[in-house]
Amino acid sequence: MVKPIENDPATTVALLRTWATELGFQRLAVAPLELEIDHQRMDAWLERAMHGSMSYLERNGDKRRHPDRLVAGTLSVISVRVDYLTEQPASALAILDQPHTAYVARYALGRDYHKTLRSRLGQLAKRLQEYIGPFGFRAFTDSAPILERALARNAGLGWIGKHTNLIDREDGSMFFLGEIFTDLELPTDGVVSSDLCGSCTRCIDVCPTQAITAPYELDARRCISYLTIESRDPIPEHLRKSIGNRIFGCDDCQLVCPWNRYAKLTPLEDFAPRHGLENRTLIDLFGLTELEFDDLTRGSAIRRISHEQWLRNIAVALGNAPTTAAVIAALNKREKHPSALVREHVQWALSQHARAGA
Repeated sequence: MVKPIENDPATTVALLRTWATELGFQRLAVAPLELEIDHQRMDAWLERAMHGSMSYLERNGDKRRHPDRLVAGTLSVISVRVDYLTEQPASALAILDQPHTAYVARYALGRDYHKTLRSRLGQLAKRLQEYIGPFGFRAFTDSAPILERALARNAGLGWIGKHTNLIDREDGSMFFLGEIFTDLELPTDGVVSSDLCGSCTRCIDVCPTQAITAPYELDARRCISYLTIESRDPIPEHLRKSIGNRIFGCDDCQLVCPWNRYAKLTPLEDFAPRHGLENRTLIDLFGLTELEFDDLTRGSAIRRISHEQWLRNIAVALGNAPTTAAVIAALNKREKHPSALVREHVQWALSQHARAGA
C-alpha cells in the first residue's frame, strides 16, 4: 500500500472508518479519555455491593480511570460498534412466550463475539500500520478493566440509557463494542449530549426481576444475566419464578426499548445461530451430557458457564414450564446428579410441579 505524503490525523480517522466498514463494523469514532465522573459512579455502585460476586470489578480501578495506565502511552481510544441481531426483536419476544423453549440471549447464539471482534480489530490496526508505519496499540472487547460504554459515549456512538446499555438513535442498542488503545494522537469525535430516553420507563417496567432499581442503575445481584452466567451460586429462590425460560442471559430491557425498532440485522455470518439454539426445547438441552455440552458451546460465548451452571439454569426453567410427563421425567433423570447445586435446583423444580398438581 502506498504511504501518504503526510500523516494527517483527520485523514487517518477517515480511512479508519472506511476500513472499519469493510471489516463489518457499523461505526467507528475516537473517544476523549476523560472518565472521572463515570468512575465515581462506578465506585459508588461497588460500595453498595451491587456487583454481587464479580470481585474482579473491584480490581484495577486506577487503570479503569486512566486508560494510559492500562496501556502505557495511550493518547487515543478508537471505539467501534458491530450489530449482532439475526432476527427482529419481535421474534425473540415470541420465544419468551413459549415456556417449553429455551431462551438464550441473542448475542450468544453464534460465534463468541470476543473472538470475532478481536480478530477484526487486529486486522484494522494492521491496515493502519501498513499505511503509516509502526505504532503502539492493544485491542479489547469486554476483556479488560475498561469503561467501554462510557468511552463509546464519549466518542459519540450513543447515550447510556436507563437500562445502562448504550443506545444509538438510528440503530438501537443491540450491538457489541470494541476498542483500540493507541499511542497515536487522533482527533476526537463529539459526545452525544442528548439523553433521548425521555420519560420512557419500559425497560424498568419489563425487567422480570426488577433489577433496574432506578433509571441508569442496575443491581447485578437481581439481573438474570448475572444469575445465569456470572454467578456460580444457587439462584435465590425468590427470583426463580421470574426467570421463566431464560437459560443464558436476558434481553427483555432491550427488546422492549422503542429505539430498537431501528435495530439493524447483522451482516456478519459469525453471529448466525448455531446448533438451532434460537429455538431448542428445554428438555432437549437438559439432556445433554457434559461432552455434548462442550461440543455445543465450542467457540461460543456460552462457554463462560460450566455444564453444572447450564443444568442449574435449565432446571429452574423446567420448574417454570407447564407440567407434563416429559418435563417430570427429564427432571427425575437428574435428581441424583453428582452436583449438589444441580440436585437442589432439580428438587425445587419438581416441588413446583408437585405443588401445581396438588
